[in-house]
Amino acid sequence: MIQTDDLKDRCDCNVIHEDIVNTVKSRMPNDEILFDLAELFKVFGDSTRVKILYALFQSQMCVCDIAALLGMTKSSISHQLRVLKQAKLVKYKKEGKIVFYSLDDEHIKNIFDQAFCHIREA
Repeated sequence: MIQTDDLKDRCDCNVIHEDIVNTVKSRMPNDEILFDLAELFKVFGDSTRVKILYALFQSQMCVCDIAALLGMTKSSISHQLRVLKQAKLVKYKKEGKIVFYSLDDEHIKNIFDQAFCHIREA
């Protein structure tokens, strides 16, 4: 049985508002940019990677530090850091035998701050 609340958000018309469609279409980024954006959001879709990024907000860290913090193996952390590097979310610098990871730039923190604001509103 369909409840009336389920029907409230349905559009029962067949009218296309061409002016709106054309305006939005002219402002849409090309498919390649939208694909890249979707891929970026996929990277954020893993809780381990989110934890790593959140840790790196606080301080640069090496793989051993992150593994100890999250209770995971160095191998699994290294794998996730590779994904984050490929997405240009983290960078690294080598000091002697130690490799320290940090956020690639301030944009990543801004993305998280916006997401936290959104979650808190819900």
